[in-house]
Amino acid sequence: MSLRKIPKGPLRDGFTTGTCATASAKSGLMAIIHQKKNATVKVHLPIDKIIEIPIHHCEFTQDTAKCSVIKDAGDDPDVTNGAEIGCVLKLTQQKGIQFFAGDGVGTVTLKGLELAIGEPAINPVPRKMISSAIQKLLHDYDLECGVSVTVYVVDGKKLAKRTLNERVGIMNGLSILGTTGIVKPYSSSSYIASIEQGIDVAIANNISELVINSGARSEKFLSDKFSHLPEYAFIHYGNWIGETLTKVNQCAIKKVSIGIMLGKAVKLAGGITDTHSCVSSWNKDFVVKLAKEVGFYDADKIKELNMAGRLIELFEFEQNSPFFQLLLAHCYKHTHTKIKKVDLNIYLIHKDGTLIKYIKNDNSIIS
Repeated sequence: MSLRKIPKGPLRDGFTTGTCATASAKSGLMAIIHQKKNATVKVHLPIDKIIEIPIHHCEFTQDTAKCSVIKDAGDDPDVTNGAEIGCVLKLTQQKGIQFFAGDGVGTVTLKGLELAIGEPAINPVPRKMISSAIQKLLHDYDLECGVSVTVYVVDGKKLAKRTLNERVGIMNGLSILGTTGIVKPYSSSSYIASIEQGIDVAIANNISELVINSGARSEKFLSDKFSHLPEYAFIHYGNWIGETLTKVNQCAIKKVSIGIMLGKAVKLAGGITDTHSCVSSWNKDFVVKLAKEVGFYDADKIKELNMAGRLIELFEFEQNSPFFQLLLAHCYKHTHTKIKKVDLNIYLIHKDGTLIKYIKNDNSIIS
C-alpha cells in the first residue's frame, strides 16, 4: 500500500483490477463487433450491481482489439491505483475462452493458490466476470467463435515489487484480483486474504513451521535465526494477529514462532489481537500493573510515556528481564489459546534487532 493521506468526509469506493480487466475485455469485443470505440462500458459485478467504467484506450481490427482502463481504487491506498490495466482480445476458431498473462501480469509458480502452476495470475472470480461478459456478447450477436484474452498491466512488474506476490510464487507481475468487484477504502479484507493465501502456499509446499511477524522490518531481524526456512514460511500478519492465528489453527502447522515489536506486544499482552492504531491503543494501567509485579512502582514514569516502545527507557531490554518476560508471558497466554496444538515460541524484537525469547516455565505462564 502507498502512503496516501486519509481524506476527510465520506470515503469513496473504487473498483478492483478484475473489474478493470472485465471492462477492458468487454470494450474490446464490443469494438470488434461494432467497429467503433466505446467511451464507457457497463460491468455486472459479483455483488449483483452494475457500474459504468470509463475506457482509457481502445484500438481494433476486424478480429482483434486492445482496450484498457485506468484503475480507480477510490479512497483506498491501493498499490494499483492509477495503473493502466487492459486486455488484448483475438477471435479464434477454437471455441471457448482462453486466458493468457500479458506484460505486467504474473504467472503462478507454486502450489497452494486457486490456480494451477503455469497459469496466468488471473483469479477465478475475475475469470468468471470476463467470461460471462464475453459469452453474453457472443450469444447476443450469434458469433460462432472463441476468444483469447491476454490481460496486461502497464508497469505491472514494477508495481508487483511492492506486493507479496513473489513470496507466494506469483512471478513477473501482479495478480488480477477481486471477489466483489468493488474496493472498500481501508478495508482489512484484502490483507487478511493475503495472509490466508500465504499460509495456504506454505502448507501446499510441505511447510509445517511458520514464522509470523508484523512485516519486512521484523522479518529482517528474524531471518538469520530461521535461515533453514524458505521465504514463503514467513507470514506478515500486519495488525491482524488474531486472524492469522485463526487461519493457522485450521491448518496442519506444527510449529509457530511469533516475532513482535514492543508496541504491538504491549497491546497483545493486554488481549488485543487487532493492533492497528486506529482500532486500539496501549493500556497504561495494565502496564503499570505488570511493572508492580516485578517491583517497579513508579507509575508516573510509565504514564508519562507517549509510546509503548519507550518502555525500553525504563526497563533493560535483555533476555532475563523480569518485566519483558512477564509481558511475553501474557502474549503467550493470548496466542496459545488460539493455537493450542501448535509448538509456540515468541520473540520480542528491539528496534535495533535484538531479540528476547520468551522462556516458558510453570511460573511464567499466566493462568
